[in-house]
Amino acid sequence: MLVAAAVCPCPPLLVPEVAAGAAPELDAARAACDEALARVVAAAPELIVVVGAGTRTTFHEAGARGSFRPFGVDTEVVLGPPPGAPDATLPPSLAVGAWLLTRAGWNGPVRGYEVEGGRSWPANGEDGVNLAGLADRVGLLVMGDGTACRTVKAPGYLDERAEGVDALIAAALRGLDADGTLARLDADLSRELKISGRDPWQILSAAWDGDRGTGELLYEDAPYGVGYFVASWA
Repeated sequence: MLVAAAVCPCPPLLVPEVAAGAAPELDAARAACDEALARVVAAAPELIVVVGAGTRTTFHEAGARGSFRPFGVDTEVVLGPPPGAPDATLPPSLAVGAWLLTRAGWNGPVRGYEVEGGRSWPANGEDGVNLAGLADRVGLLVMGDGTACRTVKAPGYLDERAEGVDALIAAALRGLDADGTLARLDADLSRELKISGRDPWQILSAAWDGDRGTGELLYEDAPYGVGYFVASWA
């Protein structure tokens, strides 16, 4: 059963060594991620699953490694203990998640779940139910960004639809997706607006028991023209 979840953005710039001189610009986002993840840890999960987008759909076991070398920094991360488990390299979204877990001091059981983008809601919904059933008390760390089209300097340039879509996502994350906004988020629209969080958020929505709990949006902003959200479901 899912007992708590943290929703965090997944830009490698969240890691100060990657951001270098620009690191202070995301201090508020990091602090919000720390708070959201601390709440997951406080819920005493038996297992934390880190969910993030990638190029395929697969589990990554504890000990899997990620690297920020593609982003110009010779820094590696490990998805929980023990290090050195034979596994493919973590995608960037899970590498950032592993970094956040290390920062939070989590030493308990952990698994990573990489999900390929653009999947159907039924597939993501089934995965959410399955992940919630991996242990009696499951915590999720859900990694994903909103639109990347909020300004002319954004990775996807300016798209006038982006701000409204991000507002809908923020409301859904604040309200435990009670009205199914995340479940209905269109795959084609998400691709056009470069939303990386669609599939992980849909998995979260399906994993959550909609009849209980509270949601709180701890951070919402669009630095670099990309929608970043931090939410806590508990």
